[in-house]
Amino acid sequence: MDFGLVLQTDPPAAQVVSLMKRAERNGFHYGWTFDSAVLWQEPFVIYSQILANTQRLTIGPMVTNPGTRTWEVTASTFATLNDMYGNRTVCGIGRGDSAMRVAGRKPNTLARLGEAIGVIRDLAEGREAEVDGQRLRLPWVKDGRLPVWMAAYGPKALALAGEKADGFILQLADPFLTEWMVKAVRKAAADAGRDPESITICVAAPAYVGDDLAHAREQCRWFGGMVGNHVADLVARYGEHSGLVPDALTEYIKSRQGYDYSHHGRTGNPDTAFVPDEIVDRFCLLGPAEAHIEKLKALRDLGVDQFAVYAMHDAREAVIDAYGRSIIPALR
Repeated sequence: MDFGLVLQTDPPAAQVVSLMKRAERNGFHYGWTFDSAVLWQEPFVIYSQILANTQRLTIGPMVTNPGTRTWEVTASTFATLNDMYGNRTVCGIGRGDSAMRVAGRKPNTLARLGEAIGVIRDLAEGREAEVDGQRLRLPWVKDGRLPVWMAAYGPKALALAGEKADGFILQLADPFLTEWMVKAVRKAAADAGRDPESITICVAAPAYVGDDLAHAREQCRWFGGMVGNHVADLVARYGEHSGLVPDALTEYIKSRQGYDYSHHGRTGNPDTAFVPDEIVDRFCLLGPAEAHIEKLKALRDLGVDQFAVYAMHDAREAVIDAYGRSIIPALR
């Protein structure tokens, strides 16, 4: 199993770079960041510094979207980083939640997302693609490689990930829901004539190592609120108890009252009081190292190839070091 570190690009950027260097020293292979231009600093500028200060780390957004930047700009940015640092990027992409809504726009449609996946990958790898009716190619790209991994929850999005993406990003670590979603992605891949085992499965969630569960839950409760944004979209689209989305995913948002993106992804978010302890425990990895190892082995058995640690809490360095000391060696 591979491991990644997920950060927000809060200033100072030097601290983001330092934490990524620490992650690489501790055996992490991937470095991810949020991508929301209003809420945080521009990640692609910081990626150049991360890549320059590490040797092996693969870097990318968790996740970008097809609406914030034009597709040729996204592809050219990735291709430039790859040319400079040797194909060490990955494009995590989704419909767009905070990046679009904070700017007063709706998330992108799945149709637009599906088209963007192919176009961005083709352009970044040196092939010709059509953008807004115009055939384009980046003539300077040589031996480019850009895996595109898609974030998804609902049945149509899961199907699209299986049909189009090189990897699937699931932002929660509940084994029951992971099994359901991985099966849906792999089935869609097989139905599309693809090798379902060729799709990389990445589970991303907060991890907090320690014996004080009450404190760990409060540090990670924000995550249930963030996931709740996507769940609310699913309920609006499919309704409650539709059979298309597991009740285990939708039940907990019944008392959700809305969401203020100024607290997005942050400990102490006041809009996450509705998230019960049970959801925090199911969606996150909490407790002593042994508990993390046990849950990660269960996820690995379900086909998960990478666990990406959301480190938005008061123990970032300690968790990175704990993973490097005892958890990553146990899973590799």
